[in-house]
Amino acid sequence: MPVHMRLSAITLDCADPLALAAFYQQATGLGIHPNSDTDFAALESEGGLSIGFQRVDGHRAPSWPDPAVPQQLHCCFRVVDLDETEARLLELGAGKPDPQPNEDKWRVLTDPAGHPFCIVAGLAAPE
Repeated sequence: MPVHMRLSAITLDCADPLALAAFYQQATGLGIHPNSDTDFAALESEGGLSIGFQRVDGHRAPSWPDPAVPQQLHCCFRVVDLDETEARLLELGAGKPDPQPNEDKWRVLTDPAGHPFCIVAGLAAPE
C-alpha cells in the first residue's frame, strides 16, 4: 500500500541562494518568499510547491554530461517556444553545455550555479 505524500518543495544546493532564486524567479515568474535570505531563499507557486535554494560553502557545480561531479538534480520545464525561451534564459545567465542530444525537442541548459535543467517543447499556448 503506497504512502500518500504530496511533493511540497524541491531544494537546490548553491553558493548564492538569493542570486539563484532571482534567476529562477525571472525565468518562471514565481514569487520570492519574503523570508528569503543569504542562507536560504525560496520561490512559491500558487499550487503550494516551493523551490528552495540553500547555501553550501564550497559548492561545486555539476559537470553535465561528465559524471565527475553528478548533476545533483534535474528539472524539466515545458515551454511554448524553445528558441525564444532559450534566448531569454541565456540573457538571464543560463549556460548551454555541449552536447545537445535532441535540440528540436528539448534543450539542456544550466542555471547560474551549474545545475542542468531542460526546456521541453510542447506546452500549450495560453488561452
